[in-house]
Amino acid sequence: MASSRTPRTKVLWLARFEYRFHAWRERRARGRGHHPTVSTSPGYGSQEWVRVLGRVLIVPPTRQGAEHASVRGWRSYAAVPIGYAQVTVTIDGATHEVVTDRGGVIDTVLPARLAPGWQTVTMSVERCDPVETQVFIVADDVGFGVICDVDDTVMVTALPRPFLAAWNSFVVDEHARQPVPGMAVLLQRLTPDHGRAPMIYLSTGAWNAAPTLQRFLQRHLFPTGSLLLTDWGPTHDRWFRSGRSHKQENLRRLAREFPRIQWMLIGDDGQHDDALYTEFTSEFPDHVTAVGIRRLSPAEAVLAGGRTAVNDHSAANVPWVSGEDGAALLERLTEVGIIAAD
Repeated sequence: MASSRTPRTKVLWLARFEYRFHAWRERRARGRGHHPTVSTSPGYGSQEWVRVLGRVLIVPPTRQGAEHASVRGWRSYAAVPIGYAQVTVTIDGATHEVVTDRGGVIDTVLPARLAPGWQTVTMSVERCDPVETQVFIVADDVGFGVICDVDDTVMVTALPRPFLAAWNSFVVDEHARQPVPGMAVLLQRLTPDHGRAPMIYLSTGAWNAAPTLQRFLQRHLFPTGSLLLTDWGPTHDRWFRSGRSHKQENLRRLAREFPRIQWMLIGDDGQHDDALYTEFTSEFPDHVTAVGIRRLSPAEAVLAGGRTAVNDHSAANVPWVSGEDGAALLERLTEVGIIAAD
């Protein structure tokens, strides 16, 4: 068995219970003849390293011919994560052994020298067939990239925040989700050279929903990009993970990893994006080229628990625009010169 025991650190009792519960489910799944696999997510990297993302699961067997069928999100939660699993990552012929976290998540940086653009990496666990994933390699001379929120920015949710994650994850498949009008066109215009500018989707959504989100983005013609999601459940010292902290940490990480890049930040005014982007642009003024905030409708704002818009952006010293959808943001960004007029 690939799992190892939990490291001896002081952790919240609920986190210990979660790990033991998943270990019990893992034993039962193996007893029924199920095998582990890697659920991959697009990563990114420079010409010297890559950030590889994924999750190790024991997945219930699917019916023959159902591989490409629409799958509701709850099935990804029915899969059993394998904590502390040994995973072999192969990059350009070189192999690396990595270990998942307690929730089975792979999020690691490995050395690699790859050409810019999308490259293929393989991951395997135990004796199962290798699974391919993609990583976007950013060229050393690239100076522009896009970071975009998901819920209420590229995808209409129209649900109260307390129920949003559960509904999207357990009930709705990607065919039932609706894109924010004009947002795919906006992102395509922001990244016309698909081989150079990195596209990062930064969301508080759970890793379990990664396959569904990838299918949604592809179906609605959004630019292919890396997904930075989070994990449900308790941490070592909290009952629930902080979505705000997840976004803060990854924004700062991207600024450190790509010091030459100025990011175009896209979000909405119902999930702290305005406040987070204000804080980030004040802390890293040389790393932001502009900010676009989608204004929620009155009904959406009520469901989101109100607006979190910041009225003073003077400290940011970058173009700051807002609009009700992608078309309005495209118009505003064209007016301030971020996007070239047709």
